[in-house]
Amino acid sequence: MSQSPASDELLARLMSLHPKVIDLSLDRIQVLLDKLGNPERRLPPVIHLAGTNGKGSTQAMIRAGLEAAGKKVHAYTSPHLARFHERIRVAGELISEPELAELLAEVERVNAGDPITFFEITTCTGFLAFSRIPADYLLLEVGLGGRFDATNVIADPALCVITPVSLDHQMYLGDTVGLIATEKAGILKRRVPAVIGPQTSEGLEAIEAVAERLHAPLMVANRDWQSWSERGRLIYQDERGLLDLPLPNLPGPHQIENAGAAIAALRHLGFDEAACEAAVTKAFWPARMQRLKTGPLVDLAAGAELWLDGGHNPAAGIALAGTLAALPKRPTHAICGMLNTKDIGGFLRPLAPHLSSLHAVSIPGETATLDASETAAAARAEGIEALEAESVTDALRDILAQDPSARVVICGSLYLAGNILRENG
Repeated sequence: MSQSPASDELLARLMSLHPKVIDLSLDRIQVLLDKLGNPERRLPPVIHLAGTNGKGSTQAMIRAGLEAAGKKVHAYTSPHLARFHERIRVAGELISEPELAELLAEVERVNAGDPITFFEITTCTGFLAFSRIPADYLLLEVGLGGRFDATNVIADPALCVITPVSLDHQMYLGDTVGLIATEKAGILKRRVPAVIGPQTSEGLEAIEAVAERLHAPLMVANRDWQSWSERGRLIYQDERGLLDLPLPNLPGPHQIENAGAAIAALRHLGFDEAACEAAVTKAFWPARMQRLKTGPLVDLAAGAELWLDGGHNPAAGIALAGTLAALPKRPTHAICGMLNTKDIGGFLRPLAPHLSSLHAVSIPGETATLDASETAAAARAEGIEALEAESVTDALRDILAQDPSARVVICGSLYLAGNILRENG
């Protein structure tokens, strides 16, 4: 039997240091960072990203543009899909197992058993890694919210980015878009510019109110910059002029908006059209309408299309529906598993017109999974023909027996997506 990586054992111990998975505060992380010598003050220029949807895709595009321009880029993101190492990218490469294990051991020793959440102590680990290896930029993605997120200890980022804000995590951030947008806008800093992706009027009003108090200049979608598709091209325009670029290689109409925010960020930082083109053509971000092309599930699918999407809130449902509508017509079946903290009806409602059927599954190994029977019932309530399955493999076999050339979308949760990526190699 192969031995588990040392980092897995360390991460398991760190999970037990706080009774709550989420406990939003900056107090505990600041104490640990002080003990570690404040690595957060020794970082390359930080681009801090918050938002409900599109953070990961926008970050991936900015990174692709920066790297194409010859820059070394650190990146921090969450949650991971298959391995924790995905969260920490050091100068362009995922952190190595020996480096991660060594840094985790160091923060565990310095923390000395004090209460701290898993995300807080692993964020400290990321800051340590980023402070010790030179780079030109750090792309820093918020974990949850913004104002009290563990990443929000950066006093003077070079740029902030807020992607579209919608309802999600209401128990922590508030039950209106305005309240949630105020929390996301907590990453804004005095006189630091910010790129703002497309927002509802309520969301934008909340963000602008925070920015006004901080005298933070905003570059707002559809006011200071625009992006749209025209004749199979991405058109971007701001006060500097117009760019005519290829469509994003990340699929879905919503990626036009994410690309616009990435380009606005790159243009503000002084990068040219070549970097902007690389941002939209070279970015890769797994489990965001990702076409699976290899592995046991793909072998089983044979002539069927197999897609994977980790979206899990109503806005993600709308985005996924738009992506399906833009694909060539083909019978489409969903395999769906969700957490019990999510608005399943809100996620499934926009998908209903695009689905021939849905197979509901429970997410393996997740205590917070919604039971397959509840997912199926929610799908039926939205007018979707729904069945239950013991596993994704069983669901796929059932779909293929009825429709061997179907399009199959596995969706509903990043946790389910991670499980699929691990199992599918």
